Amino acid sequence: MGLRKLETCFSPALYEADQHSGSIVVIIDILRASSAICTAFANGASSIIPVAEVHEAKEYKKRGYLVAAERDGYVLDFADFGNSPFNFTSEKVAGKSIIYSTTNGTGIIKLASAAGAIVIGSFLNISALTDWIIKQDKDVVLFCAGWKNRFNLEDSVCAGAMAERLLESGNYETICDSTLAAVDLWGLAKGDLPGYIEKAAQRSRLRSKGLDDCINFCLTADFTNKIPVIKEGLLVNNIS
Repeated sequence: MGLRKLETCFSPALYEADQHSGSIVVIIDILRASSAICTAFANGASSIIPVAEVHEAKEYKKRGYLVAAERDGYVLDFADFGNSPFNFTSEKVAGKSIIYSTTNGTGIIKLASAAGAIVIGSFLNISALTDWIIKQDKDVVLFCAGWKNRFNLEDSVCAGAMAERLLESGNYETICDSTLAAVDLWGLAKGDLPGYIEKAAQRSRLRSKGLDDCINFCLTADFTNKIPVIKEGLLVNNIS
């Protein structure tokens, strides 16, 4: 088995869909979308339907679906709740299909739709996810949601943590400067991850809105072994 390519994309504005049609694309949006999705499956959700547009989420709500939807951190007025992982308790989500729409994360799932596989990554499932990826023998793109097409620290640091594990497996190589930069950022952050993330702009945004209670949880490694993957437009759990 030859070495597979590992790349990192720091922003949706930089993503080249036609270059990654056979790759595993890992969607990373740790504060808070990808962390919430992983938590939902950990607590028994049967599926998540990602929608990019507010009007789509409204239509599903009219049809009786449970809707998690936010923009800029604020819960939309028709939604049942927003994208804090603490909202996705087993009492609310076990056995249910959930409509999910966020500022950044769900839109890039659509952007990556031509990929060989699309999975959701966070610190919460980092070991299960990277172990699964290594078994797939495919090129990998770590796709950071960023913030409104801009680079952000938190997703890039998480990408670096994943990249370090993948490169250390001996199954991947990279000539991608973004991957090397992400690994370097992770090297700076991993000794005190919460302390490092204090400087992230999104951390400040969430604090200013009183939405920062879940930050430390989102930075917790290996809360779950669930691996959310897109199949026929739905997010479902795949731990095989």
